[in-house]
Amino acid sequence: MSVFSSIHAQLGVMSWPLTALSLITLMIILERLVYILLNSRFHGRAILSELYELDVADQNQLSAFAEKHQKNRSPLSRGVAMLFNHRHFPKQLREEAVSIWLHTQRGRFVSGLRILNIIGVISPLLGLLGTVLGLIEMFEGIAQTTGSVTPSDLADGLGLAMATTAAGLIIALPAITCSQLFAVWSEKVIAKIEYTLNHCNLYLEGVSIDKPHCPSPCVEHCEKQEKCAA
Repeated sequence: MSVFSSIHAQLGVMSWPLTALSLITLMIILERLVYILLNSRFHGRAILSELYELDVADQNQLSAFAEKHQKNRSPLSRGVAMLFNHRHFPKQLREEAVSIWLHTQRGRFVSGLRILNIIGVISPLLGLLGTVLGLIEMFEGIAQTTGSVTPSDLADGLGLAMATTAAGLIIALPAITCSQLFAVWSEKVIAKIEYTLNHCNLYLEGVSIDKPHCPSPCVEHCEKQEKCAA
């Protein structure tokens, strides 16, 4: 209580809302940092390399591949498992399923960021409101003073009034900064997941982009063409 009493003495009537906003900001930032640490490993290249070793016609291999990644807690692995579990459906239906799944994942990745943005907008306004109220109170006190007003009296009143503006800006700065950084990270992660899932979906249709498939009967013909071109 002594700590809050000190804060209340510095911020006045705005101490309650500013303290609440600072605690909410801190909790959201910590929760997002923990979420990033738990979901920062994807191994997209390793998954694609493993994918290109599979035989699309071998259902046992595809089932084992899906079961393996379904046990992994990585969002990308769960997405790959979901896609391969729906491999029997037409390509258009698989794409719809992936789109819905990505929408759900995007909501999880950006969870709380809108609240941080709102806090970043509200906290400076609350600080400014506290400053205005503090100035009004200071001038009312000066008006009731019968003696002379010294510069130190004005300095104390102005310092107390401006403290709320500073507190509002201190809360808004990490809220907006972390919101933007988390949003950039989320978009980057979603793009990586979408990239890998698109490759997996095309590979189920027999199309390989990063590693074009050349049937064994034409390997020698391809090599001969390369030698002739050289």
